[in-house]
Amino acid sequence: QLQLVESGGGLVQPGESLRLSCAVSGGSLDHHIIGWFRQAPGKEREAVSCIAGNGGRPNVADSVKGRFTISRDNAKNTVYLQVNNLKPEDTAVYYCAAGLSFATACIPNERGMNFWGEGTLVTVSS
Repeated sequence: QLQLVESGGGLVQPGESLRLSCAVSGGSLDHHIIGWFRQAPGKEREAVSCIAGNGGRPNVADSVKGRFTISRDNAKNTVYLQVNNLKPEDTAVYYCAAGLSFATACIPNERGMNFWGEGTLVTVSS
């Protein structure tokens, strides 16, 4: 049973950056796809990025491409989401999730994501 804990959210001004962290325990990153999702007030949850295990390549949704970057530190069993040039419309609760998979590529979506964190709030406001 995996446990995921997000951190790094906060209140920032437009144009600023944050690095969100997803600390994973109870299993190896190599055997899971880790995804980042966000849910803005009154909107459906949106998949923004994912990274596969076993040296798999990261993938970022078109809506945030060029501003968001996902990375992984296997030694720390942690996945990061670097979010740059934040905009008010990026305001949301950001969640990480994991699904057991030996694939080396992923597409950001909720399918197979069986383990979820509690989320971290990002608020972008001037």
